[in-house]
Amino acid sequence: MTSQEVRNQFLNFFKEKNHKIVPSAPMVMKDDPTLMFTNAGMNQFKEYFLGNSVPKSKRLTDTQKCLRVSGKHNDLEEVGKDTYHHTMFEMLGNWSIGDYFKKEAIAWAWELLTEVYKIDKDSLYVSVFEGSEDDNLPLDQEAYDLWKAIVPEDRIIKGNKKDNFWEMGDQGPCGPCSEIHVDIRSKEEKAKVDGASLVNQDHPQVVEIWNLVFMQFNRKANGSLEPLPEKHIDTGMGFERLCMVLQNKQSNYDTDVFTPLIREVETITGKKYGKDEETDIAIRVISDHVRAVAFSIADGQLPSNTGAGYVIRRILRRAIRYGFTFLDTNKPFIYRLVKVLSEQMGKAFPELKEQHQLIENVIKEEENSFLSTLEQGLVLLDSVIKSSKDKTIAGDKAFELYDTFGFPIDLTSLILEEKGYQLDTEGFEKALKAQKDRSRAASEVSKDDWNILMTDTEQEFIGYDSLEAQVKLVKYRKVTSKKVGDQYQLVFNLTPFYAEGGGQVGDKGYLEAPNGDVTYIVDTKRENNEIVHFAKSLPKEVSGTFKAVVDEKQRWRTECNHTATHLLHQALREVLGTHVEQKGSAVHSKYLRFDFSHFSKLTTEELREVENFVNARIDGHLPLEESRNVPMQEAMEQGAMALFGEKYGDTVRTIRFGQSIELCGGTHVKNTADIWHFKIVSEGAVAAGIRRIEAITSDAVKEFYFNNNRMLFEIKDMLKNSQDPVKSVASLQEENLALKKQVEQLLKDKAKGLKNELIAELEDVNGIKFLAQKVDLDAGGIKDLAFEMGGQVDNLFLLLASEKDGKAVLSCYISKDLVAEKDLNAGTIVRELGKYIQGGGGGQPFFATAGGKKPEGIPEALEKVKDYLK
Repeated sequence: MTSQEVRNQFLNFFKEKNHKIVPSAPMVMKDDPTLMFTNAGMNQFKEYFLGNSVPKSKRLTDTQKCLRVSGKHNDLEEVGKDTYHHTMFEMLGNWSIGDYFKKEAIAWAWELLTEVYKIDKDSLYVSVFEGSEDDNLPLDQEAYDLWKAIVPEDRIIKGNKKDNFWEMGDQGPCGPCSEIHVDIRSKEEKAKVDGASLVNQDHPQVVEIWNLVFMQFNRKANGSLEPLPEKHIDTGMGFERLCMVLQNKQSNYDTDVFTPLIREVETITGKKYGKDEETDIAIRVISDHVRAVAFSIADGQLPSNTGAGYVIRRILRRAIRYGFTFLDTNKPFIYRLVKVLSEQMGKAFPELKEQHQLIENVIKEEENSFLSTLEQGLVLLDSVIKSSKDKTIAGDKAFELYDTFGFPIDLTSLILEEKGYQLDTEGFEKALKAQKDRSRAASEVSKDDWNILMTDTEQEFIGYDSLEAQVKLVKYRKVTSKKVGDQYQLVFNLTPFYAEGGGQVGDKGYLEAPNGDVTYIVDTKRENNEIVHFAKSLPKEVSGTFKAVVDEKQRWRTECNHTATHLLHQALREVLGTHVEQKGSAVHSKYLRFDFSHFSKLTTEELREVENFVNARIDGHLPLEESRNVPMQEAMEQGAMALFGEKYGDTVRTIRFGQSIELCGGTHVKNTADIWHFKIVSEGAVAAGIRRIEAITSDAVKEFYFNNNRMLFEIKDMLKNSQDPVKSVASLQEENLALKKQVEQLLKDKAKGLKNELIAELEDVNGIKFLAQKVDLDAGGIKDLAFEMGGQVDNLFLLLASEKDGKAVLSCYISKDLVAEKDLNAGTIVRELGKYIQGGGGGQPFFATAGGKKPEGIPEALEKVKDYLK
């Protein structure tokens, strides 16, 4: 049975049980501040479990793309080392939202596994929750009895809270669960050891394949449990593990989910899978990680240095590092696996095929970048080794390589071992923990329980039509974080405040009580389909009716920028071609940012064309044509543009200005004329094949031209009111260039004259020609002087210092023979001497420079350098 057939049989089975098949949500979370990535099949249904909205069907099924590499569920370090953990995986699931419960969930699971998939009943084990004294919960007797009617009691395992009680997070819906495990060992092995004893023991061939979660409690902030008003079913079955079982394999990586990728890695690298454990681990890591990275990019998340982007970059770099270390690859090759992946999974997930070229470009660029970082790291590590006084490398030095340069710690450890050194692992872990503690403390948020004032299943947004409304407070809670301190989250029965989404920032404004007291709303976000308003304080009286008022000026400026992003998108496709697709946006009140796919830097002429195109639509006074609750298919037939990585419902909202039509939930101006003018202020690269434009509109453009005009008058005034300031500046540049050349020549002549004087002042210290002196040259002149002296004098050790514009410079030159013979390093020396001038620097072992802001420290630095010759 192929993996495609396995997936289809699951979905069709539950379709026949009156479940609605829904598409996989994007793997990258956009509207849930508690998660960066979808890490379980139920994530997209949280709003239903929380009672914040009502599903169109109470029975749902799908296959969900999941990523587990951060937070509570983090399998990254296990991936590759074993054969059943993955970063990106598919979760097959069926859900009941207040409909059927344990009886049906258990019966259908058993029917599918044993009658449809034909899995041997004697190879299956089930577990039930044994209860918890901490939570005052007894054995899940209902589940136990249901299973007892199906399987022998010796195949029912009582599991603890860790294994058999599932929780969404520290707070929220939770409940006991029943896991189904499969034993795929040989008959001989089964005869020796009972499979029941190996359940949940991390045995590679006795693995969990399906988890049936019975959501019946709500975990409160104080840790206590309360029954949910409705009971739900949430199941998740590991697709890759199921394929392993059904294809009679002993490893997930031996199934057709991974074998095409593994064969391609073998072809590219010339290494064979199944011959050597280190090689096998590396190939597994790469085959797994390319899936996670490719799907993330397809969902709109590019590698970066922060947040979700950093996680994706870390996964990709782990794959590159394994290839570099164990497969002898020092050139990009992982991007070549994308074609195989898109051919293999493109039918189930068409975004892979549609985004194929972009995914390849981004991965290739990241590979090139990190391979050069690895080379740089190797040079730095070599420097650390040479400067070490013993065979143990300090943990903080290794952490600096890891933290600053992204050099993997396991690669550091491996290289040290090969060179006869060892790593102070404890010191590294201490430095790493300190960093994590700092990061966790900065981002840690504590939340009280919601205080429910009234029941309102869904909060209505009226902000498209009105900027103020009479509202009632439905619920509120206090949240505390180190970053912003205490805040209150407020939810109203209806609201004119737009919640952050689709790139547009959330509205600000105020809440006015009947007695005139005002509470300021500082932000608005959407969480689990609720519009949550953030305030620094809580109204004194929480009951009654309030007047909610949106900051009109900020909303209007934001609307100008949002409408401009639509026009910009249209302009880019018109000027550059239809290959242009939006890859991200940020719409603020002061500016807009727009990321898009394109292969090269825009020329000045192209930027001018784009600006002119947008401004022509502004001058055209195009009215807003808004349609709400349009069937998705109808909107697409009208030509509306949908964005990759966004989740759309059955009905959508379309926004049209002339020929520009997009699916959009944001707010817009009523007419393009309101924007007044559009101006691009920057254009640059974000990643391979991704460009970014930043632009301004309306008031910001007026301010931009006002400031430019003011600067022009100031320049003309400095140029004695020249009639042609451009010509005057060009003339000054030519004159300046000629003077610079004269100065450079004079400095070279000065250095030549100084060279002979300094050579005469060299002193012999233990066979080394040594000089430490302050000179009246800039950094370039000092370098020329040092290298000229080095060309004439053997065994030379120079430390030259200078002072200019209140800044200090130290430059150290050491003959290359001395570097090798005396184990000296100019880079290390100037870094350590830099503390005397309150600065730092570095360079190569034979020449390095440090800069600092304390010139008065130069004499002490010149004196201390002699210590390195002892």
